[in-house]
Amino acid sequence: MDEPRDPLLCFVDVGFGADDITTVAHAGRILIGTPTEQTLRILAADQSLPDGIDYSAATGQVFWSNMGMPPSIPNGAVFSCDLGGSVRRTILSPGVVHTPKQLLVDDRNSKLYVCDREGLRVLRCNLDGTNLEILIKTGDFSRVEERSDATRWCVGVSLSHATGKMYWTQKGPSKGGRGRIFRANINFLPGEDAENRTDIECVLHNLPEPIDLDIDEESGKLFWTDRGELPLGNSINVVSLDRLSSIEQDSCPPSWPGRNYELLVRNMHEAIGIKLDLCNKYIYATNLGGTVCRFDLDGRNKTTLYENKGAFAGITLAYV
Repeated sequence: MDEPRDPLLCFVDVGFGADDITTVAHAGRILIGTPTEQTLRILAADQSLPDGIDYSAATGQVFWSNMGMPPSIPNGAVFSCDLGGSVRRTILSPGVVHTPKQLLVDDRNSKLYVCDREGLRVLRCNLDGTNLEILIKTGDFSRVEERSDATRWCVGVSLSHATGKMYWTQKGPSKGGRGRIFRANINFLPGEDAENRTDIECVLHNLPEPIDLDIDEESGKLFWTDRGELPLGNSINVVSLDRLSSIEQDSCPPSWPGRNYELLVRNMHEAIGIKLDLCNKYIYATNLGGTVCRFDLDGRNKTTLYENKGAFAGITLAYV
């Protein structure tokens, strides 16, 4: 039996830490490194506020989202390139998405999922950008009052093929304690679409500020980062999928660690990206404070892999 091998780490530097503040809007980078070396290679530079990233083992392509600047204008985009930084493609042209955040490659079905924050949507398309669908619609982004309502903002997304469910975060106001995690069927029920679907469930609410998601299908667990206020925010959290059920948001008490989920890691300094290395039983996570960390799946044994190299957002792994 082959020994587990270390993955390549592909992650996003948003660009907030650029030396020249006037260049921040186009100072983002897509980076690649390893768990054992401090060197970094740039896959793509001069990006406009990149955020989400994932890797397709089937195509050998890295996909990432650019939020665009300013976020109030619909000028986000999605791109891809190979692990050498070449063969770059535009998957969703600027403006097709508003403010894309976490994205997810579903190699099983050759699909790409994208959360569109100010676009108030969760989207799905083919890996080449065709057949774009709206799966979740939380409002009308042409209406300023809805576009500005952070409780409608879709940020993180993950899939559980075993249960046929899609999970996503609606982060709520910054440090506001109004974040939520929802789920719905991966595929629409007959006769339904994003406008009228009846299968949406809120499963956790009043979270500090949930961001990105990842799911361990084998153990049936959902992991997420939270960049909200201490003591519960700036954290990595986990819950068993079979513990989750639809809640009445107006009548249920706030979701709380120890009662509704488990808080694994604290003091993450604006936690954003998360990716599970299930081959080696690790959690990889990033934060805007400029750190890439690795933990055991129970949150213990922290190892800092990169620090003071940027302001980091999404992260993914490539086993090559």
